Amino acid sequence: MVRETLGGYLTTDPESWIVTATDRSIELIQAAALAAADKLAHDIIAYDVSDVLSITDAFLLASAPNDRQVKSIVDEIEERLNKELGAKPVRREGDREARWVLLDYVDIVVHVQHSEERVFYALERLWKDCPELDLPEEAKATRGKAAEHAEATTAEQDGDLS
Repeated sequence: MVRETLGGYLTTDPESWIVTATDRSIELIQAAALAAADKLAHDIIAYDVSDVLSITDAFLLASAPNDRQVKSIVDEIEERLNKELGAKPVRREGDREARWVLLDYVDIVVHVQHSEERVFYALERLWKDCPELDLPEEAKATRGKAAEHAEATTAEQDGDLS
């Protein structure tokens, strides 16, 4: 099956997707993913959006169950990318509320969302037709953590009510 995109045609078979993000973008994504994983982010995933967007090569999505942890993840990503790769964001948005913080590095854009915002806005659905970028094992291990956390929280609350 083939579908039309802004940049031409894209097969819906993920095995045939070609990653066109630059090596620098992939390097930034991997470093940001590791930083997020180190601060216990949930469900880290990255997409190569270079074929459908001209403003950036890749998106990194991560989430956390509370505002303080969102801020901690964002701070770690920003510090690590600056220290290890000399990269500073050209824009940082959403700091005050810490519900959805965006770090724009031009080559990549990092979205760190509160778990509730992640479910509500469902960016994965929006970018699901883009190739997923391979991430370090530590980042892949975070997949499903939001659901595990929600289950544990519900079980805790149910136990408190009994």
